Amino acid sequence: MKNKASVNNLISVMKVLTWIVFVGLCIKTGSLIISFTISITESHLAAKDLYKGLDLSPLLDHSPSQYVMLMLLLILSWAAKAFLFFIAIKIFLKINLEHPFSDKMAALIINLSYVSLVIGILTIMAGAYSNDLVTDGVIFPNLSPYLAGGNEFLFLAGILFIISLVFKRGIEIQAENDLTV
Repeated sequence: MKNKASVNNLISVMKVLTWIVFVGLCIKTGSLIISFTISITESHLAAKDLYKGLDLSPLLDHSPSQYVMLMLLLILSWAAKAFLFFIAIKIFLKINLEHPFSDKMAALIINLSYVSLVIGILTIMAGAYSNDLVTDGVIFPNLSPYLAGGNEFLFLAGILFIISLVFKRGIEIQAENDLTV
């Protein structure tokens, strides 16, 4: 019984931490969207401080279309990260330790895999795009804090996909055991 209480406490703590990260990612994504929208519609000065000092005004001055493209890649990658944590919240809300293998959980885990893949691809694309812009002579700050982890998310996608396959097999075994009892 003590072990079950510890696991339930751990799940509760993880649920709270996941909510905190989700809200933080939503705030960051929303800030980028609002700053980006203001920078292209109202004032180019907004591009000087998009989020916590991120200054892409040289890129906006160089080429508005390239600025829009890079910002869309950044916003989409951060929105996908927020969505990843939203799915994680759903997992913590639906987890059942008595019958852990369910179709809903398998679907959520495979969705985590797909979203991780999208994040990895978007992050790598944004990094490659920003490197091309630097090669073209555009000078702007280092985007590493905004574009880190692309390869890691691709690796995570692979791991989660394998876990989803194991989960599906667990569902099959659980169904067979239910039929034999």
